Amino acid sequence: MKPTKSAKPVVGLLGGIGSGKSQAAAAFARHGARVIAGDQLGQAALRDPDIRARVVSRWGQGVLEANGEIDRRRLAAIVFADPAQRKALEAITHPWIRQRICAEVEEARNDPHVPLIVLDAAVMLEAGWNEICDDLVFIEAPRAVRLERVARQRGWSEREVEARERAQLPLTEKAVRADHVLDNSASLEHLNRQVDDLLHLWGLAHACSRSERGL
Repeated sequence: MKPTKSAKPVVGLLGGIGSGKSQAAAAFARHGARVIAGDQLGQAALRDPDIRARVVSRWGQGVLEANGEIDRRRLAAIVFADPAQRKALEAITHPWIRQRICAEVEEARNDPHVPLIVLDAAVMLEAGWNEICDDLVFIEAPRAVRLERVARQRGWSEREVEARERAQLPLTEKAVRADHVLDNSASLEHLNRQVDDLLHLWGLAHACSRSERGL
C-alpha cells in the first residue's frame, strides 16, 4: 500500500462492467470495511430535486417515469449514445456525487470501528475520484463471464454493455493504473481468499479481525 493520506486507507475498486466489483466490496465489508457505492450515489443524485429539475430541463419530460422519478434506463439510452450528452449529465451529477463521497469518507474515518474504506465506482478514473484513494484494486474477469453476469443480474444486452464501456477507459489502462489485481473468474471463496491476502499485505488483518468481533 502506498503512503496513505490518513491512518485509515481508502481503497478504490476498478474493473469492467460485470467484473464483480460489488462482490469484492462485499468481501471487504465482511471484514468491517465501510463501502461507498458509486452506483447508489448516482441513483441518489437523480433523486435530488435540483438535479432532477436540471435533467428535465435539458432532456424533457420524456425521461420521467409515471411517478415523476427519472427513468434511469431511458436516460442512459440517451447519454450513452452521444458523448456530448453523457458529458452534460456528468457535469450535472458528478460534483454532487464527489461531495457525497468525500462526506462519507470523512464520516467513516471518524468511526473507530471502521478499519478501512472501500470506494466502488464504475467511472473512478474517468471522474478523478481515484484522487481520494490510497490504493487501487482491479477486479479481473473474462468478457464472456462479465456479459453473462450482467445479462442475468441486470438484463443488459451485449450492445448496452458495449455502449457503456465506450464511456469508460479501456480495461487495459485500468489494470495498468491499479496497484493490485484480483481474479474474479472463479468462486467467491477464491475471491475471498485474495481479499484476505491483501488485508495481510496491507497490515490490516488484525484491525479487520477486531472490527469483525465488534472490538
